[in-house]
Amino acid sequence: MSSVDEHRRQAPASVRCMIITVSDTRTPETDKSGSLMKELLLHEGGYEIVDYRIVKDNYDSIQTLIREAASGAAVEAVLVNGGTGIAKRDRTYEAVHDVLDKVLPGFGEIFRYLSFVEEIGSAAILSRAVAGVCNNTAVFSMPGSAGAVKLAMNRIIIPELKHVMREIYKDLN
Repeated sequence: MSSVDEHRRQAPASVRCMIITVSDTRTPETDKSGSLMKELLLHEGGYEIVDYRIVKDNYDSIQTLIREAASGAAVEAVLVNGGTGIAKRDRTYEAVHDVLDKVLPGFGEIFRYLSFVEEIGSAAILSRAVAGVCNNTAVFSMPGSAGAVKLAMNRIIIPELKHVMREIYKDLN
């Protein structure tokens, strides 16, 4: 058995997640990406949704929500979708990146690789997906399209989130 397999075996059985959709226009009724995140987490077992919010694409608002989630024990992982583009109004990447204590560069690298190969070709360079840790809380930020959410969730986050939590928790005991 590899060490990765051993780590996955030692991972927690459940992870409490908060979903944040960054959008100036979406509502709970029109938030397809947030709904998709909920559906994928609930159908994969071991993931619990403890909070769901829609926030405007505003640096301070995004940071406040993440810091709030990371300040207590109720939320273990924050999953953010939307606002990761390069338009002037897109501030999610900066807000998320600047709140992280540790960055997981592999998340963005693998997300862009998979996007390039399986989804959108060279347009993948426009993605500013980012992940890391804020105060012992895992944070993943991805584009807000349903295709991007499905790719990130199915190929990276759902398979690795429990393992990520095991790594965060191993030094806390």
